[in-house]
Amino acid sequence: MRVGHLRRNSIVLGATTAVLGLLFLYPTSTNRVGGPAAPAASAGVVSTVPGHGGQRTTVVNGQSALTRYGPVQLQVTINSSRITAVKTLTAPSSGDRDRAISAFALPILQREALTAQSATIDTVSGATFTSDGYRRSLQSALDTAHFTK
Repeated sequence: MRVGHLRRNSIVLGATTAVLGLLFLYPTSTNRVGGPAAPAASAGVVSTVPGHGGQRTTVVNGQSALTRYGPVQLQVTINSSRITAVKTLTAPSSGDRDRAISAFALPILQREALTAQSATIDTVSGATFTSDGYRRSLQSALDTAHFTK
């Protein structure tokens, strides 16, 4: 009886190892750094429009931030020393899972950025790489605009 348990445990362990090995070799996303990526928009100031009362609106593209699952690039609108809009120009989207994660995480990250008025925002659970790329592109845009909180 004891030998049967050892044999069954060995089979289960072997099968588990094989499955984990396959998951490591074949990740669920097909868009990884180093592969073809969507062309990035030029980073830098897109426009500056003077407003009344000495206010101005500046629109800036952040650098495209490469992540494990694809690039993330943002466009930030700053009006009167406040971040008023954050638009996603590029996000991981090569597979169904990438699109689902982006659809879930990007609105949360956008709200966080508008609330924090900086790139110091929390990582969205389940979207660690996208969150990191979002922060890096956002910080790049804020640096280009010489934005300080």
